[in-house]
Amino acid sequence: MATTDREPDRNLALELVRVTEAAAIAGGFWVGIGDKNKADGAAVDAMRSFLHSVRFNGVVVIGEGEKDEAPMLFNGERVGDGTGPEVDVAVDPIDGTRLTALGMDNALAVLAVAERGSMYDPSAVFYMDKLVTGPEAAEMVDLRLPVKQNLHLIAKSLGKSVSQVTVMVLDRERHKPLVKEIRDAGARTKFIVDGDVAGAIAAAREGTGVDALMGVGGTPEGIVAACALKTLGGAIQGRLHPTSDEERQKAIDAGHDLDAVLLTDDLVTSDNCYFAATGITNGDLLSGVRYSNTTVRTQSIVMRSKSGTVRFVEAEHQAEKWTDYAR
Repeated sequence: MATTDREPDRNLALELVRVTEAAAIAGGFWVGIGDKNKADGAAVDAMRSFLHSVRFNGVVVIGEGEKDEAPMLFNGERVGDGTGPEVDVAVDPIDGTRLTALGMDNALAVLAVAERGSMYDPSAVFYMDKLVTGPEAAEMVDLRLPVKQNLHLIAKSLGKSVSQVTVMVLDRERHKPLVKEIRDAGARTKFIVDGDVAGAIAAAREGTGVDALMGVGGTPEGIVAACALKTLGGAIQGRLHPTSDEERQKAIDAGHDLDAVLLTDDLVTSDNCYFAATGITNGDLLSGVRYSNTTVRTQSIVMRSKSGTVRFVEAEHQAEKWTDYAR
């Protein structure tokens, strides 16, 4: 697992956790206040500030810009201290801004890094149809198959009946037909309001009570999730899902095959990538930020695909050091 000076090394993992901790703490001050823009702005400021202290030469491939019209952490922005390995960077200072504003579960600060040029460019189409499973079913499922058939393949790979299979789905009007197919096949559904990065990870990890994620979600989130799945051994399959004729033509002009199924290795070609996330609100994956008069406590997860390592990081921060980020 040796690396050269031009490759991201194992020390990068803990540097990235510092970045997501900062974004989570800053955004966490706005939990339940009802202003998702203020929450996101605080998290962006903190993440950007801490990113510039990380030893790498990074380019934001998946940023805030096009989706949120943000002036910082936009696609193409250079981050890091300019030394060390050249990397692609995917940021989501708050995956679940609405969850944060409303004080709901499963909001995360998320960051992924991979070797330069290895992340899929999602700019042509913002949404994709996704199928995520754990390692047992990774080689068996196929997004092109009917939902019922995939559910039977997942059940077989896990050694359980279809009635014991649980599928996580974003709670959206567009998913009504999908939900009907899942239930008609005999499987169960678990809805999430936002934040399908956490949902994808839940589908790939043991003990979460979730066996798969299905449905249309953000293409950028799919690429971020792919970085995590490289470590977990699960799989994501995606097919671009234009939402307008203009977006469809944009994708065709960019050379994309709208019928093609993109696999994990298509979304992130590098086998040396990192994923880090810190909980903002409590959720299925992580506990949220906890504040007291003197301390701020965070829980994070960090993964490195090259070693297949998953670490959970519990941290205690002195509250007085974070007053600049408080509301």
